[in-house]
Amino acid sequence: MTDRVQATIRPEDRLFHLILALMATPSGVTKDHILHSVRGYREDTESGVSKDTLERRFERDKDILRDMGIPLETVVPAEDEGNNRNTVYRIPKGKYDHPDSLHLSAQDIRLLNVAAAVWREGSLSHDARVAQLKLASHGLRVNEPLLGALPMITARDPALASLRMALAENRQVQFSYLKPGELHATRRVVSPLAVVMHEGSWHLLSVDGATGDQRTFLLRRIVSAVQILDDPVAKAPANTVSQMTEELDRLYWSHVASIRVTPDSQAATILSHRPGTTIDGDVYSVHYTDVNVLADSLCEHGPEVTVLSPPELIDSVVRQLSQLEADHAS
Repeated sequence: MTDRVQATIRPEDRLFHLILALMATPSGVTKDHILHSVRGYREDTESGVSKDTLERRFERDKDILRDMGIPLETVVPAEDEGNNRNTVYRIPKGKYDHPDSLHLSAQDIRLLNVAAAVWREGSLSHDARVAQLKLASHGLRVNEPLLGALPMITARDPALASLRMALAENRQVQFSYLKPGELHATRRVVSPLAVVMHEGSWHLLSVDGATGDQRTFLLRRIVSAVQILDDPVAKAPANTVSQMTEELDRLYWSHVASIRVTPDSQAATILSHRPGTTIDGDVYSVHYTDVNVLADSLCEHGPEVTVLSPPELIDSVVRQLSQLEADHAS
């Protein structure tokens, strides 16, 4: 039985219980105690997963906690210098309390509620899971009711679960990808770096397995099952994910569509809440990253919207509506 089959406990669940265990005692706990008692390690220890595999997982989890800013301490008893079996790990609670100066605005709380909505779908990206875990481990409760309109968040992208698994295991992936306007999909082998929500859609940030070039993929265009390979992910500079995210943001702010919108409609509510939208009467200037993604969302509003510019957005909307009509023709 492979170690991958044993991955029945979600990484965020394991990390949460690891945080609790490390904070539970001021003296700390040993690695052996963690592997045999903490949820996410205990189950795999009992099912026969190799100790080497579990120890590698623990080392990765320690790195994740430190990346989260959690003050994880490693203590080697003086009498056991050089014997790491008796090394203990702990999170000093006093160093992990949130500062008294921390205050959340109503907007901050609304954003946390959006994050909670995604959490309930069980489909957070790695970075979003880390942020939610840190808030939860601080004991932060978010009770402010959500105001305004939630973005259209869905966990139905079939590739999402497999990509999350690959990210947790630091493995390369293979899939078929169909670009807009192309008739045939192409096979891609990449090292996944992160899955992020951008403009209401999931994107895979990755590096090409052969060339090392940065690649961004829209999950809805993955047209095959995602195969998790045995090859470990290729090394990438520490700031690669932030650079790629910034590029998505740059594209978003550099593209503007002009759309006539029916007043007081659902389309008016949703489009007015997109970052950077400006309104002049019934004409909305809307920023976007991908013309086909925006066209797809506009088609859902039917006669409530009329695209005025740019021409490529008009063409994409017409093409999608024509295809929809053809698919449902009697």
